[in-house]
Amino acid sequence: MDDTAILTVPVFSTLCNEAFRLRREVFIVEQNVPEEEEFDVGDFTAFHVVSIGSGEVRGTLRVIHAEEHVKIGRVAVGIRWRGCGIASAMIGYAMETHRAARDNRFYLTAQSDKVALYQRFGFTAFGDEFFDGGMPHLEMKNY
Repeated sequence: MDDTAILTVPVFSTLCNEAFRLRREVFIVEQNVPEEEEFDVGDFTAFHVVSIGSGEVRGTLRVIHAEEHVKIGRVAVGIRWRGCGIASAMIGYAMETHRAARDNRFYLTAQSDKVALYQRFGFTAFGDEFFDGGMPHLEMKNY
């Protein structure tokens, strides 16, 4: 991951459009999430974070400043780059960058098999497991 940079990009910029392409590839094609559930109005006001290396968007996530917390979501890493620390680098970047927005209060919904990733950042699961996009998820918070 030596040549990888993590940055926030404007919605509908070239890099953001590449992030949307990656989300489509990961969530819609690979994980069979219905397209109408993947992209929503939150994308218009979200902060879009990308991991880019060698001119390629390798990962993405979005950050939304909700009323009571900062919501991290749509974490996606290209299949060739999984296991390289990209998701962790983006989550760390997002938390550091948006820490002051809602008094260091973070929230997300995690695919149940990804809970351990978020626990490393201090997130704890709460509530009952539920299905989103056809996959089991848990709510998680860090505050």
